[in-house]
Amino acid sequence: MRKLIVFLLFVAFSTLMFSQNRPAYKLYNANGAKVSYKSMIKKMKKAEVVLFGEHHDNPIVHWLQYEATVDLNKVRKLILGAEMFESDNQTQLNEYLAGEIDQKAFDTVARLWNNHSTDYKPLVDFAKENKLKFIAANIPRKFASVVFKGGFEAIDTLSIEEKSWIAPLPIKYDATLPGYVKMKEMMGGRGGDNLPKVQAVKDATMAYFILKNMEDNKLFIHYNGSYHSDDFEGINWYLKQREPNLNIVTVSIVEQENLKKLDKENKFKANFIIVVPPTMTKTY
Repeated sequence: MRKLIVFLLFVAFSTLMFSQNRPAYKLYNANGAKVSYKSMIKKMKKAEVVLFGEHHDNPIVHWLQYEATVDLNKVRKLILGAEMFESDNQTQLNEYLAGEIDQKAFDTVARLWNNHSTDYKPLVDFAKENKLKFIAANIPRKFASVVFKGGFEAIDTLSIEEKSWIAPLPIKYDATLPGYVKMKEMMGGRGGDNLPKVQAVKDATMAYFILKNMEDNKLFIHYNGSYHSDDFEGINWYLKQREPNLNIVTVSIVEQENLKKLDKENKFKANFIIVVPPTMTKTY
């Protein structure tokens, strides 16, 4: 009887502990099978480009970006790049990486995101400490606004220098890509045809600067909002237009109430899908 009581108490305790288990994230492959962080790194280290998608305010994905970068740096030579830095700020970014200006000066001369100090500075400082190139890949926001107001044609009015900060004209564009169609639908038609074109010029520009700065035998890790590479569209699509055989690994992040199984609608968003609970703390 005593052994039975001990056994029942053990079962009750184990059940209680299991019910209190609250994992911060789960990792899945495109097919919805659970995978380990180690297996993700193994696949990434064989790639030429990693598009590490994020929710800009999610702390788990920022932490995983940093950890993956550190681990990949142990086995590959790296080049880093990000949506969060605009191409006309490359000089200022280079000056910071070279130690020619400090963080206070960098904050002044570059257009840094509000969450830079918590979410992106660790990556930039890692590049600085390890003498890695870090590419400012995104179109300057004022020129994205030009596209919103006047379409791709409006870019033609820019100077030669200004055009050098954007993907070369003409911008290839497929309005039927599901991501662009969905964006237009979500906005209820507000912004017209130019709204998805803004997204496209960002995607095209980031792809252009990735390809422009790639080097043989180096892995390019690019950090971007997951919507810029989800469903193997966006940046991924533009990279493949130029280099169809490029070995690209994509990462996305989704929120689900249940972390034990990847929801059907979230399958095939990327090679690796990070699932986090919707109650996860936001960085801003």
